[in-house]
Amino acid sequence: MNSKDWQTALSDQPHQIIEHGQTRFVLLGTAHISQKSVETVRTLLQSGRFDTVAIELDENRFAAIQNPDRFRTMDIIHVIRSGQTGLIATNLALSAYQKRLADQLGITPGAEMKAAIDEARSQNLKLWRIDRDISTTMKRAWRGLRLGEKMNLLFGGLAGFFEKESISSEEIEKLKTGDMLESTFAEFAQNSPSIYRSLIAERDHYMAARLKQESAAANCHNALVVIGAGHLEGVAKHLQDPHMDADRAIVELDTVPPKGRWLKWLPWIITGIILTGFAIGFSRNTDMGWDMIKIWILYNGVLAAVGATIAGAHPLTILSAFLAAPLTSLNPAVAAGMVAALVEAWIRKPTVGDFEQLQTDATKLKGWWKNPVTRILLVFFLTNLGSSIGTWISGFKIFNQLL
Repeated sequence: MNSKDWQTALSDQPHQIIEHGQTRFVLLGTAHISQKSVETVRTLLQSGRFDTVAIELDENRFAAIQNPDRFRTMDIIHVIRSGQTGLIATNLALSAYQKRLADQLGITPGAEMKAAIDEARSQNLKLWRIDRDISTTMKRAWRGLRLGEKMNLLFGGLAGFFEKESISSEEIEKLKTGDMLESTFAEFAQNSPSIYRSLIAERDHYMAARLKQESAAANCHNALVVIGAGHLEGVAKHLQDPHMDADRAIVELDTVPPKGRWLKWLPWIITGIILTGFAIGFSRNTDMGWDMIKIWILYNGVLAAVGATIAGAHPLTILSAFLAAPLTSLNPAVAAGMVAALVEAWIRKPTVGDFEQLQTDATKLKGWWKNPVTRILLVFFLTNLGSSIGTWISGFKIFNQLL
């Protein structure tokens, strides 16, 4: 491909060319639902001009593109025990969104990334995954939200997201300049500075730092950087910043902010207060002590069982939620939802067919109750929610009795 052909290939696509050290970076801003972006990526990489290709993917999403049927081999028991329920639920939501877009538009979002991967492998080019791990991004976003924003995201936004029959024109336009994460949470990113910072601004900084880091460690002269068009300006700005310490930036942006000290110790403080309340109650009057225990068991057990019931759990799972919640609420290291989810998975063990149908069922809200795999996730979350509410209500009632 001569210089004129090279310019022609890039002429109608958002791009920037940046020199850094010995490396020339060609930043190509793509649309994640555009066949033209796919064709441009293939044309540029087939030119023989590049020795490296960098893509806007982390290791998890890279693996997902390589193995689109990964959910079929998921070990739901391991997911529950290892505390990965939130990550799996997020990945399912993104996967469901991708499937709905593919069904509606006839092209799978991220096809240009797949094209870049295929071309890099066929030509034996270096392949860099430069985006931040999705779990880190979501955790940093979540930790930055106020309580009201969290409730709005959980009970308002996500429910409405799953109930949509089709993707709106506004969301499709967003995918022409952004990426899957931005489009999925577009409404919240616009109204929440913390989500915007985590989903967009921080990732611009992170990807630029990864490019500097990789180019310093490898013999790279010409790299094609395939990123969503919405990241083009931000990545270019950071890439041209001579004062940026790439290694330091990666460490800082990969760190999940710790919970506030009071949040870290709050569950144990509550446990201590409740147990102290029991002790004081028995010291005053045996009947008062037993009344407090009854209150604790009743509200914790019943509300946890209600959560499991709303999730569509098996009767034995609901019973296990009722029995486990009063005990697990006094031990912050164990959650009632984990016990209930494990019981549900044992009683209603998902079949191979359930896993094969998982991505289709996850595209609609009612599908999360229909499919045994997602139902187990719902049992986990809703049982924990019921138990948490029960803890606060019973705690206040015990406190009032002491007063």
